[in-house]
Amino acid sequence: MDYIDPHIHMVSRITDDYETLARMGCVAVSEPAFWAGFDRGSVDGFRDYFRQLTEVEPRRAATYGIQLYCWLCINAKEAENVSLSRDVIAMIPEFLDHPNVLGIGEIGLNKNTRNESIIFLEHLELAIKYNQSILIHTPHLEDKFQGTQMTLDMLCDDSRINRSRVLVDHVEEHTIGAVLDRGFWAGMTLYPVSKCTPERAADMVEIYGAERLMANSAGDWGPSKPTAVPDLIFELRRRGHNESLIRKLVYDNPIEFFSQSDNFRFQPRNVDHTVDHTVEAPKALPS
Repeated sequence: MDYIDPHIHMVSRITDDYETLARMGCVAVSEPAFWAGFDRGSVDGFRDYFRQLTEVEPRRAATYGIQLYCWLCINAKEAENVSLSRDVIAMIPEFLDHPNVLGIGEIGLNKNTRNESIIFLEHLELAIKYNQSILIHTPHLEDKFQGTQMTLDMLCDDSRINRSRVLVDHVEEHTIGAVLDRGFWAGMTLYPVSKCTPERAADMVEIYGAERLMANSAGDWGPSKPTAVPDLIFELRRRGHNESLIRKLVYDNPIEFFSQSDNFRFQPRNVDHTVDHTVEAPKALPS
């Protein structure tokens, strides 16, 4: 089955991972801007990073037949530096017309601080001004519930936000309901040691259905598995779910959400899935 990983950080993956993804059926990925494993010190460092996301990484992906899209921001881990964050936000419009940029993300909260909230709101202003879709990061572990509630409140307080163009990622059992109930898209991030396992994600699909729901691997610097989405596909098949539901979750839904971005020009693979059951007559032996 072809699938799309809507949130994976391929700058942190080796080239072999692209080959593995392609062999597993991945045809497209979207890569949100995120932490580089250390705090960057200048706007020029982010400008080079955005060039990597818009110029270098798409070419690396295309070598294996994978279409790579990206999102731009300064992430919540670095948002405590308000001055640098504002310089980065002011620079982002330089890249918004690039053909693989889908919007602003992943923005949100990390430790639920005042500075993080300030920069989150200023990212929202940028997205509104330039008519961009939004991808949200929600905090980890003990900060997740409070941070998710704070994020949803800030989003819902602004009537200019089109909720159908917002993807709230890293949802878990205690946050997915609030995200979907308020009209946003929800993303389940499948990690080996945190966030959500394929088994837990399958449980959530069974409870909430597949509407406005996606699954991703994140595949970042920490313990992660870039083929986690196929793991979920296999788990849903093991439980007897039909292929149309699985395809909606891992292929149709990302296309529906991403298609709201002007730069999304996804080209499906031209694959003939029909099976020829006719039997050829045996050829005559040469005389």
